[in-house]
Amino acid sequence: MNLRLRPEAAAALKAESERTGLSQQEILRRAVDEHLGLAGSPRPAVLPEWVIPPSRAYRPVTPVLTLPAGMTTADLLDRDDRI
Repeated sequence: MNLRLRPEAAAALKAESERTGLSQQEILRRAVDEHLGLAGSPRPAVLPEWVIPPSRAYRPVTPVLTLPAGMTTADLLDRDDRI
């Protein structure tokens, strides 16, 4: 079987594969199993009532902060004003 995805879906699948370390094939197998209700498919986690599930599975992130050259996020955590 060949599967042709929209470019946005292909990019999201690739990003999820990189994030989770799972192959793209495994992600798709799990999604199909879950959608079809097949035995052995992973069950979704039960979320607390205060958790609002995302409206879509993936969205690109726009950085809200640009650090000065040579500064890392670790530098932000290493401050004298922290308790």
